[in-house]
Amino acid sequence: MTNDTSALVTVDRPMAGCAVVTLNRPRAMNALSLALRRELVSTFEALRSDADARVIVLTGAGNAFCAGLDLKELGAAAEPGAAVAPNPDEDPMQAMLRLQAPVIGAINGPAITGGFELALACDLMIASTRASFADTHARVRVIPGWGLSQRLPRLIGPGRAKELSLTGNFLGAEQAAAWGLVNRVVEPQDLLPATLKLASDMLSVLPEMLVAYKRLIDDGLRGNLADGLELERERSRAWAADLRGADIEDRRRQIAERGRAQGKPAS
Repeated sequence: MTNDTSALVTVDRPMAGCAVVTLNRPRAMNALSLALRRELVSTFEALRSDADARVIVLTGAGNAFCAGLDLKELGAAAEPGAAVAPNPDEDPMQAMLRLQAPVIGAINGPAITGGFELALACDLMIASTRASFADTHARVRVIPGWGLSQRLPRLIGPGRAKELSLTGNFLGAEQAAAWGLVNRVVEPQDLLPATLKLASDMLSVLPEMLVAYKRLIDDGLRGNLADGLELERERSRAWAADLRGADIEDRRRQIAERGRAQGKPAS
């Protein structure tokens, strides 16, 4: 089912367990107006408590993923700085980070500055050949406040991140894949099917593991490697206390069957 297409954010339910969230200002390249930001926050908050939203896909309507903050609106604002350091009900990044479900970015077109930050807040990205990425903060005299300066160098390395952020140059989809920014690049007509196939694969794992494993990775990345390894040991020991041999054997058979169906060897 699809929400009202006149809404600034629409939510589709293409299959059980998956919600597709679409930024819906195509004529403005899905620029993040104040109204859109507020609607996006409320959408994420609703999905956070939705048991049938175990995997979320984020994409844009039309030819762009997101052009970032609405600069026309920002230029006319009495206090434009408030958009850079927003109130909680206007901050889609924090709303995304509160989600337990993994978020797959289906990057259908340009993701620019604030839109780039929105893409980086996804757990992973699949890009259309029409996708591109740019950080223009240095060109509009704004210091990023939604995580770009910290997430980007951790994902692609500080040298490449500085190349993008200190020039404002655009990065094409294929180069983004070569740098490890996106997981893969597909033709535009294949973007949503490929993303939904990945979402389906995630939905086929144990539901509690989808949440626990994502949290373990994210929490571990907040510290150094030694901290992350210790965190993994702690949580592994706590999780192991509830393991039963019969359950593991049953799951081993399921994995073997899936491996055979995919034409791959399984133990």
